[in-house]
Amino acid sequence: MKKSFYSHGKLLITGEYLVLDGVTALAIPTKKGQWLFIEENDTDQIAWKSFDEDGNCWFETYLIIEDNIIKESQHQVNDNTITNTLIEILNAAKELNPNFLSSAKGYSVESRLEFHKEWGLGSSSTLVNNIAQWSKVNAFELLYNSFGGSGYDVACAQFDSPILYRRTETKPVIKEVAFDPSFKDQLFFVYLNQKQDSKASIKRYQSLPLKDFDKAEKMISEITSKVLKCSNIEDFEELITTHEEIISKIIKTETVKSRLFSDYTRSIKSLGGWGGDFVLAIGSNANMDYFKTKGYTTIIPFDQMIL
Repeated sequence: MKKSFYSHGKLLITGEYLVLDGVTALAIPTKKGQWLFIEENDTDQIAWKSFDEDGNCWFETYLIIEDNIIKESQHQVNDNTITNTLIEILNAAKELNPNFLSSAKGYSVESRLEFHKEWGLGSSSTLVNNIAQWSKVNAFELLYNSFGGSGYDVACAQFDSPILYRRTETKPVIKEVAFDPSFKDQLFFVYLNQKQDSKASIKRYQSLPLKDFDKAEKMISEITSKVLKCSNIEDFEELITTHEEIISKIIKTETVKSRLFSDYTRSIKSLGGWGGDFVLAIGSNANMDYFKTKGYTTIIPFDQMIL
């Protein structure tokens, strides 16, 4: 009998970086996510295949269980780094639930992405959440024990609506909210043609002195609250521009607009780790030609991206 699990992708609208330290952030699940299909077989191995959004197999590996530990099989055929990461997640799940993969059975496993794996919409967090469902463990504990991070992405994987997310020392505080702005036809997600390394972004942020954190925390929380209530595009643009300036000072990095799009007449906001993945661009359909002329051709309207 084949089992299946599904998780939504994610976008972080407000609170990037500071969400790691308990700031309340606005996060939104995306329409596209990742599937995980599991079927028992008569081998003594876990045969794993990962497929991209076009149905192409981009990763394949074979794992075995020895002494209750998941290891690489001699039939390994692909990238060691990815295999090691997968093994780390599966063993972390097994530590949380010793009964996971404890029977003398083999498995054929397929993970299937619905979005491009370089887009930064949560190829890792959707995988972690799917494995958590399969192994019947807490997805946040599994994340903290493997990838690390704030957990907002795992929360998005589990919810069907926008959420306010706050990390705490015990369990995260998650609240479903409405975010369906009247001006959403002027909101577009533009891909920056490069994937941001989430682990590297987190590591760099955590190495910085938290100067003026309390002040920034209060301001970002206020902006998040106002973004949810915002009814006109002018106020929204002012809010996200202020947000960019605050984070820029905290992480000592220039805004994406000043770095790449200084002559664009409307507002632009980074989403998640700065330097890659998607940005939120305000404008009309015609305004999006500006990004296309600069080589940024993956542009997704709000309604097509957001669940």
